[in-house]
Amino acid sequence: MRSIRQTAEQFFEACETGAGWSGCQQYCHQDASFSAQAGALADVNSLEGYTEWMKGLLVPVPDGKYELKAFAVDEERNSVTAFAVFRGTHSADGGPMPPTGKQVEADYVCVMVFDGDKIRHMTKIWNDTISLQQLGWA
Repeated sequence: MRSIRQTAEQFFEACETGAGWSGCQQYCHQDASFSAQAGALADVNSLEGYTEWMKGLLVPVPDGKYELKAFAVDEERNSVTAFAVFRGTHSADGGPMPPTGKQVEADYVCVMVFDGDKIRHMTKIWNDTISLQQLGWA
């Protein structure tokens, strides 16, 4: 059995590189939930939906990648926290407008809560307003 750290690392890598639900579902409960206080994600309430949203983001931002800054396991609360910076350039069609050539550099935190050895819920803490402005989408 994998540790929650290993599962979280593998899930985070798959999710943040655009693997979508097909590449992430093995790490999650089928009905895993998602929340974020960000307008861009207002309609996303399942982890499946978020993994597909990330996959979709990498269409207009094909060079998008994350740099992991911190990763911590809280055994008492059965959760794992990842702090990262996402960087990329809107260089391809598929976004809300034609490519702007603008870059985003966004700090964000994901907190993955486990039930057993699988993720039950994830919360993303992210200032979407600044990211959308950087890309020229707002």
